[in-house]
Amino acid sequence: ATLFLFLQAGSFAQKLPNIHILATGGTIAGTGTSTTGSSYRAGQVAINELISAVPELKEIANITGEQIVKIGSQDMSDEVWLKLAHYLNELLQRKEVDGVVITHGTDTMAYTASALSYMLQNLTKPVVLTGAQIPIDQMFTDAKRNLQTAFAAVDAGLSGVMVAFDDKIMGGCRAVKVRTMGFDAFESISAPYIGKIYADGVHLEHSRAGEEAAAPFELKNKLCTDVFLMKLIPGTRPEIFDSLLELGYRGVVIEAFGAGGTHFERRNLLPKLKKLTDHGVSIAVCSQCLYEKSDLSLYEVGRKLLDCGVIPGRDMTTEAIVTKMMWALGQTEDPAEVKEIFARNYCGEVSGRL
Repeated sequence: ATLFLFLQAGSFAQKLPNIHILATGGTIAGTGTSTTGSSYRAGQVAINELISAVPELKEIANITGEQIVKIGSQDMSDEVWLKLAHYLNELLQRKEVDGVVITHGTDTMAYTASALSYMLQNLTKPVVLTGAQIPIDQMFTDAKRNLQTAFAAVDAGLSGVMVAFDDKIMGGCRAVKVRTMGFDAFESISAPYIGKIYADGVHLEHSRAGEEAAAPFELKNKLCTDVFLMKLIPGTRPEIFDSLLELGYRGVVIEAFGAGGTHFERRNLLPKLKKLTDHGVSIAVCSQCLYEKSDLSLYEVGRKLLDCGVIPGRDMTTEAIVTKMMWALGQTEDPAEVKEIFARNYCGEVSGRL
C-alpha cells in the first residue's frame, strides 16, 4: 500500500526524528551567481549557514551536523568516501540518531551513493544524499526543497543509502545524474523510485520501510581504486589494453555497444581482453545505453566476451559497476572471488534475477 506522509510543520511523527547532517561542500554550499557574470564557487558555505538557510527544518527534526570537507564534487575521492564511511559507522550505531543526510555536489553524487551502498552492509537506518543545482543562498535555488525531501526520506522510516532530488527518492546505486542544468538532474535508472513528493506528502512507491535486515550491520570499507573505465568507440585500438596491464590496473570496466558488443573482426579486442584476464585483471562489461540491461548471451560477440572471462554487468549503472569493482577488489585479490561478488546483489544494484 502507498504510504502518505505530510510535510507541513508539525505533521511528522509526534517524536521528532534526530537527523545528523554530514556536509561535504558542492553547489548546494556554493557562492556566487551566474546571472551577474561571475560563476558559482562550490563548497564555501559552512554547515551552520546551510542549516540556518532552511529554518523550517528545525520544526520537523532535531538537527545536528558537522563539516567533513568543503570541496566541489569534482574533487570527491575514495579518501573522502572512507572518511564518510567511518563517520557513518559511528553515527548509525547511536540509538539517538534516526538517520543521516549528506550534502554533496551533484556531479559525483551517484558515485558516492553507490560506494557507500556497498561499504555499509545491512543498513537498518537511512543515509540520504542530496545537493542542488543552484546554491542555497540564490534565487530559484532547489537546495531547500531537496533538503526537505531528504529529511522526509528519513522520517518515512526507510533504510539504506538513497539520493533525494527534485521531489524524488531513489536507491543510491540506481541514481544517475542525467542533466547538467535541469532541476530534475537525477533519475532512477532501470529501477522504480522509492518515493515521490506530491501535494499531499510523500508517496512511498517502492520501499522496504519497516523490513529488518537479513544480517547485522557491518562496515566493509576496503576499496581498491586501481580501476579503469573505458567507453568503446568505433575503431578503439586493441593496444590500449596493453597499457592498462603495464600501468598495474587490477580492474577494468568497459562500456560496450548496445547489449554488450565490441570489435572482434577488424581491430579484434578479444585477444587483449583474454590477456588481461589471464594476468588476473577483472573485467566487467556493461552497456553504453542508459536504460535497460546488457546481455552478453544475446549475440555471438557477447558469448565470445564471456569466453574471455569477463563479468557481465547486467543492468548496473556505470557508477554502480565502477564502485562495485573498487569494492570487490578491496575485499579480495582473487579474480574468481571478484566474479562471485559480482554474482551477488548487495543493495539493489542489479534488478531481476541474477
